[in-house]
Amino acid sequence: MLVSVLMPAFNAGATIRQAITSLLRQSYGDFEIVVVDDGSTDNTGCIVRELASVDHRIRYLRIPHSGIVCALNAGIDNCSGDLIARMDADDVCHSDRLKLQVEMMRANPDLSVCGCLVHSFPRGRVKGGFLRYEAWLNSLITHEEIARDIFVESPLAHPSVVVRAADLREVGGYREMGWPEDYDLWLRLHVAGKRFGKVPRVLLFWRETANRLTFTDPRYSLENFMRLKGHFLSKLPQVVRREVIVWGAGMTGRRLMKHLIREGIAISAVVDIDPRKIGRVVRGAPVISPVELANHLQSFIIAAVGSEGARDLIRARLREMGRVEGEDFVCAA
Repeated sequence: MLVSVLMPAFNAGATIRQAITSLLRQSYGDFEIVVVDDGSTDNTGCIVRELASVDHRIRYLRIPHSGIVCALNAGIDNCSGDLIARMDADDVCHSDRLKLQVEMMRANPDLSVCGCLVHSFPRGRVKGGFLRYEAWLNSLITHEEIARDIFVESPLAHPSVVVRAADLREVGGYREMGWPEDYDLWLRLHVAGKRFGKVPRVLLFWRETANRLTFTDPRYSLENFMRLKGHFLSKLPQVVRREVIVWGAGMTGRRLMKHLIREGIAISAVVDIDPRKIGRVVRGAPVISPVELANHLQSFIIAAVGSEGARDLIRARLREMGRVEGEDFVCAA
């Protein structure tokens, strides 16, 4: 099964040789590497052309500098494989990465996306917030776990995935929407009923750099993450057809409510446990206590509380009330 490794690169001369070399050492041999040089002004192109001259599996494509979405879509157009594996030009992969991910895709023909566990490096540069994100990311293995938390945060590390090319093209590839292009893709695949999974091993070493797009591009701001979540939550049948209640009158809940309202979703009430907030009005909706949910049995609840540990407490409380996650409520923070 041919795998096309899609690697966009922009001024990656310091790291791209190591990234490509880790791919050339794969125990699985049936792959090509499609490097899309997004108008680099350093020696990225020279390095890739040098490596391609001694290994025919490397294909080099240069485009005018257009940004990550254009580079990814240009790469998709030039990928020949049944599977498309993402890889960034500053990361390193385990020698068995492609072998294990291809095996999982073959064994599970209903799987559209196969990720893996990741390890950020150099460890001294990785801050506490990202370490917590990495731990959360690595805790989601099965489709059920990924789907359950898909509105909490992006549940797959983009450069760690292998995607069926047909499914990627079916949903239209990548889009420029002013928010994270990878998270947008996962949510479109989720809404389309596609399945996700991960090889439960660390197969990608994720380099921490100061110029990572997550830190430098406004598309990855908290506000744009909320805008994206509001957009896709508003498309859920449960949200469209049922009374909607948001659990969380704090900053996270208010931000998400703003974008839900902009998408045309009416919020009938807001749940909070803080007695100082109960009885107030947030964005036109009354703040009620969890006990009062007994008066809203047909409602769909979006839990949007950002404090650490609160999500599990809310889940437990709603389950005690007989609510089923995915059917009656979803966590979105």
